[in-house]
Amino acid sequence: MTRDELLNELMELDFMAVDIALYLNTHPDDMETIEEYNKVIRAADVVREKYETMYGPLCSFRSVSGKEKFDWIDDPWPWQKAFN
Repeated sequence: MTRDELLNELMELDFMAVDIALYLNTHPDDMETIEEYNKVIRAADVVREKYETMYGPLCSFRSVSGKEKFDWIDDPWPWQKAFN
């Protein structure tokens, strides 16, 4: 794959991850979707690693969700008073 092809594939996977995460914000117990989310994150990690090995680092924000629940929304967000 060329550099542009790798970037395009990575952008597609990252977009899918964001889209699925938005759904999981309102459906945090949907195990089938959590599994799909984790599958997309792992696929993006493979592409990202391949790209970064060949062309250098891109960014550092990505993670795999917990197995029982998509719990990212349970923590306070930076603009919430409880965060500080």
